[in-house]
Amino acid sequence: MIAPTDAAAAPPAQGASIALRGVTKRFTTAKGDHHALGPIDIAVAPGELVSIIGPSGCGKSTTMLIAAGLVAASTGHVEIAGRRLERPLTDVGIVFQDHLLLDFRTALANVMLQPEIRAMPLARKRDEANQLLAKLGIPDVARERYPNQLSGGMRQRVSIARALIHQPSVLLMDEPFGALDAITRTQIRHDLELLWMETRKTVLFITHSIEEAIGLSDRVLVMSPNPGRIVDEIAIDLPRPRPAVLGEDASFNKYAERIHAAFLKMGVIKY
Repeated sequence: MIAPTDAAAAPPAQGASIALRGVTKRFTTAKGDHHALGPIDIAVAPGELVSIIGPSGCGKSTTMLIAAGLVAASTGHVEIAGRRLERPLTDVGIVFQDHLLLDFRTALANVMLQPEIRAMPLARKRDEANQLLAKLGIPDVARERYPNQLSGGMRQRVSIARALIHQPSVLLMDEPFGALDAITRTQIRHDLELLWMETRKTVLFITHSIEEAIGLSDRVLVMSPNPGRIVDEIAIDLPRPRPAVLGEDASFNKYAERIHAAFLKMGVIKY
């Protein structure tokens, strides 16, 4: 577990700004044209951690892929650090719900894949990889194990380390804890927050979990069902690092009730 960071001593933001301007996405299907997303406008400041929460199929993952330049917007555009994105973003780390580790590489070797591909100094990066894995709770012995020898939580921790080892200015996370049990999700969420406080990368975090969104974020963006649009923006004013269990905090309940109210209004939740 990472030691708590003194908020007053927090380093300056190291991330790049993200902006989606007038972005829409339409798909052609056997049933015709499908308006999946937008128009949406999203601005994430350098070093900010912003979550998007919404029902399944509302376009959250599509938004993230458009932000990475991996899926083209139908209209509108993306800006990274104030510059229009014309091709897939390379200064980025991406974490998906599935860890996507290579079965034939050890945990450490999986993390080292990025430095190898990017022709980085391998000896220095190996030291950094070990430090990063230690901060994410991966003990020495587990670093030489293969993915099928690791728990689901450890595999996802390795995936996060792999996304960060090349020091990207933008981290995109798509339901990274969705396949984990509740206890493991809580611990990794806490460790990720502490690591983010040290590095101050810009993070766009996709989730279905209200507690996860509030527990991690500077702001939460609530997305409607298809076509996905941003229907609410909630600034989370809670001190960091935040407690692992938030449910008894009155401020947390206020934020959670506002998100629930948005879902009720849209008919996403029905009582």
